[in-house]
Amino acid sequence: MATPYSSASLTPHEKGRTCRYTGQAVRALPIRVITVGKKRAEGVRLLVDEYKAKLKPYCSFEDSLVRSNPRNAQDVRAQVEDEEVAVMKLIGSDDWVVVLDERGRDVDSEQMAELLGDAGNSGASRISFCIGGAYGHGSEVRKRANVTIRLSSMVLNHQIALVVLMEQLYRAWTILKGQNYHH
Repeated sequence: MATPYSSASLTPHEKGRTCRYTGQAVRALPIRVITVGKKRAEGVRLLVDEYKAKLKPYCSFEDSLVRSNPRNAQDVRAQVEDEEVAVMKLIGSDDWVVVLDERGRDVDSEQMAELLGDAGNSGASRISFCIGGAYGHGSEVRKRANVTIRLSSMVLNHQIALVVLMEQLYRAWTILKGQNYHH
């Protein structure tokens, strides 16, 4: 398991303050996004592909879709457990794991960039972002997380959460590189 991450380093930023890693060399870990859900809508696939291409100069990227409710369980707990087994199989022992959850910590774009920088300095071999299904993540995925964040105080459909995450990953890399995408 990766070294536990202290989210205490995700400090609130004053307006106009930049990420502490901006302009510094940051180890670019491969990124894997694991999403629990059903087949993606065409518009979502197009946006994901667009952001994959935008991320290519910064890091390698893998997108993994785990089928929601793989055994068509009627019991919600059984459904979450089945999804959790599939997600845990995709998480490597030396992955730095970020769980996206409505009860997670709020992060702004600069903090997302710092999160990438912190992960790069952690000794991990990859960052795995986990987007849960309709009923969220199982307890083992939650325990495995190095940090738990949320993209919004609103609950987001997994497809919308994926698009928002992709844009924020791209924005974070432009912040780290001191490029003009983020203002």
